[in-house]
Order: sequence, then structure tokens, then C-alpha cells
Amino acid sequence: MTDLDESPEHAHRLPEDVDVSRPNPARVYDYWLGGSANFAVDRELGDHIAEAEPRIAGMARENRSLLRRVVTHCCRQGVDQFLDLGSGVPTIGNVHEIAHRHEPGARVVYVDNEPVAVSHSEFLLEGVGNAAILRGDLTEPDEVLNSPVTRGMLDLDRPVAVLLLCVLQYFPDTERLRETLAKYRAALVPGSYIAISHVTADDEAVNMSGAAERIQRSRASHQAHPRSREQLLSLFEGTELVEPGISYAQHWHNEEATHPAEPSGIYAGLARVVG
Repeated sequence: MTDLDESPEHAHRLPEDVDVSRPNPARVYDYWLGGSANFAVDRELGDHIAEAEPRIAGMARENRSLLRRVVTHCCRQGVDQFLDLGSGVPTIGNVHEIAHRHEPGARVVYVDNEPVAVSHSEFLLEGVGNAAILRGDLTEPDEVLNSPVTRGMLDLDRPVAVLLLCVLQYFPDTERLRETLAKYRAALVPGSYIAISHVTADDEAVNMSGAAERIQRSRASHQAHPRSREQLLSLFEGTELVEPGISYAQHWHNEEATHPAEPSGIYAGLARVVG
């Protein structure tokens, strides 16, 4: 596979401030999904993690499948606005593509602070009138929520679905994290939703502890912090979980499964803002 900075087809959208010396979770995730928006350092870490848990690429794909089901569920509840925090590198089946199948007028704001992810999102969204990318830090909710990009695309006086899929594991348990989630929650009107998926070491069929340890020992820009079911439940404070509550990602509203799903090592939950 060719490095992004060596590929002419991507040269025009390679930001100047990309740190190619350290692996980044968004680009490693892109590698597992078979994308091209990654560097040798990302692939090296991705392969190193896969040595601990060979099913890691399948787990990444399962999280993308979960995204489709979450967005579909929210659309069926009448929600047509989405704020995708830590959206990562765009790939097939993005939020706006899924939402527009159900509601052509659905509006989406993607948020990420990784330069390659933002640059590729800008390229993908050229000519798309009701979706936008904001380069921002999800731990700065005031800046995200009050950005002209967000305010110009979303009406926060109407329900919004906030998506935090496989991103919170890169943040340790701190008061700042809880304050961040509380600010997003406070900005949402009743009828809004918050979706979270998160890697866990609870699933004994998956070696997520080993995968996390390899990230910890790497020079990655973020470290991994798997959480237990109880820890994840605490992140939904102030909301009302919809059925089936917190479950493994491969089981969450997966009525379309035609065969037993593989273990995912990922918990998932969707909660409604009630007041």
C-alpha cells in the first residue's frame, strides 16, 4: 500500500500539519477498514495490534455496521440532525449517506481534529449541501456547539443525535470528560439521542486488554482505555437508555443478522434525552 504522502492522487489534500511520525487512531482505524488514508506508521501499529487480537479489523467493520443501525434507528424516531464527534476518516456508509436514505433533508456535522480525516471529509463533502466537517476537539464542547459550522447546519432547538462511536476510549476517566459529556447533554433538547460505542475488556472472547497494551507501549497520539459495562453506563448519566440498554455491538438492534455474530469486544448503547 502506498503512503499518503507518496500518492499523487492524495497529494492535493494532504494537510501541511500532519504528524507522520506518530500513529493516529483515526488513520489506524482507516487501515483496518481497508482505506488508503493512512501512513506506514499507522499500518505498523495496526498490524502490531492485530497480532494480539487478529479479529480487530472485523471489529472495526462491526462498529461501522453499528453506525448504520444507530443512524437508521434515530431516523425512524424522527431525528434528522446528527453531530458525529470523532468522525474519523470518511469511508463507505457515512452518516449523511445513511441518513439521506431515510430523510433526504437530514443534516450532519462531522467533527474531528485529525488533519487527514478533516481533509478527506472536505473532499468527500464537496457539493453536499446538508453535511459539513468541522475541525475541532470534541473535548471543547462550547467551541464545537457554537462554531459557525455547527450553528449554520444544525438547529439545536430541535432534536439532534450525538454520535460518539469508538472514540471515548481514547480519553481517560477524568472530571473533564464527564463535564464534556454533561455540556453536550445540556445543549440537547428532549427527544435528542446520544449514542456511544466503546471497547471493553469484559468480553473474554476478545483480547482487547492485549490490544490496549500494545497501543499503550506505542508512540500513538492517543492511548486506549477499555471500560467495563458499569463504567460505560456512568457515561450515560442524565439520559434514558433505549432497549436493549448496553449490549455488545454485534447484538445491538441487529435483527438483520443471518448467522451468529462474531465477538466484537465493543459495548454499544443509545440513550434518549428526556429533559
